[in-house]
Amino acid sequence: MNQNHITKLLGALTAELAALRKFVHLLEQEQGLLLENNTDQLLEFSEQKTTQAISLNELAESRRSLLRENIQEITVETIRAWLKTHSTEGLEIWQEIRTLAESTQKINHTNGELIQMKLRHNQKSLAVLSNAVNKANLYGPDGQTNFSPGSGRSLGSG
Repeated sequence: MNQNHITKLLGALTAELAALRKFVHLLEQEQGLLLENNTDQLLEFSEQKTTQAISLNELAESRRSLLRENIQEITVETIRAWLKTHSTEGLEIWQEIRTLAESTQKINHTNGELIQMKLRHNQKSLAVLSNAVNKANLYGPDGQTNFSPGSGRSLGSG
C-alpha cells in the first residue's frame, strides 16, 4: 500500500467530514428558522444548501475514486474493513462521516416535514381568505361597490 495514496485518502476524508459538518450546521440553522417562523431567510438557505450538497457529492465522489483503486466493490462494510487494515485514522474519520450522514438525513427529513406543515397551514389560510373574499364580494375589479340591496345581509347587520 502506497503511503501517498493513504495520505490523499485521508485528505479526501477530512475534507468530506469538514464539508459535512458545515452542511449539518446549515441544516440546524434552517430548522431554527422554521421553528421560529422566520421563513424570510429560507430562500437564501435553499441556495446555500444546493451549493453545499453539490460540493459534498463531489467530495464523496473523490473519496470513492480513491477507494476504487484498492477496493473492488465499494460498500460501507468493505470501506470499513479496508480502512481498519490500512489506516485507523481514516477509519475514525469514516465512522464520523457515517454518523454525521445519518444525522444529516434525520435533520433534513425533519426540516422537510416542518416545511410541509407550514405549506399546509398556508394553503388552509389562503383557502379561508379566498372563501371569505368570494362570499363578501363587495367590490368589483374597478374598486366600486358590488353590493346591491336585497342581495343578502346589509352592511352593518349582525
